[in-house]
Amino acid sequence: MKIYLIPTLLQLVGVLVVIAEIILPSAGLLSLLAISIFGYSLFLVFTDISIVAGIAFVIADLIMLPSLLIVGIKMLANSPVTLRTELSSKHGVTSQAPELSRYLGMHGEAITDLRPSGMAKIDGKRIDVVTGGEYIERESKLIVLAVSANQIVVAKKHDGAS
Repeated sequence: MKIYLIPTLLQLVGVLVVIAEIILPSAGLLSLLAISIFGYSLFLVFTDISIVAGIAFVIADLIMLPSLLIVGIKMLANSPVTLRTELSSKHGVTSQAPELSRYLGMHGEAITDLRPSGMAKIDGKRIDVVTGGEYIERESKLIVLAVSANQIVVAKKHDGAS
């Protein structure tokens, strides 16, 4: 029975290292360590005990390790280590400043050439703006078409447009 003690302990240490690999970022170093521990354990079983015992250890590893990985990942998903908060608008998270939406539909003037981004004066304030890809010359009249993703999208206001 003592002959099985060291390989069995090595197998348990290998399992602990696999669990550590799931939790800790190690760039694969813990995986290499776990493979080495399992390999050495199997080497000891095949050389010191018997081939039948070695095959039994291999079969146990083939069943135990995938099961352990599945259970470990599921436990990790429910552990305090993981982020549980969802960043969504229903939880009050916004990706853009609320005051930017007030510029929608306003008129302004290009302070710089917009190629396609630049500065504009809208409602008396200097604001970074972008166009839909077109070039707009400095001092051109603008209209705000959209406000999304912290960007104010403008277009050149044509004569006759309100």
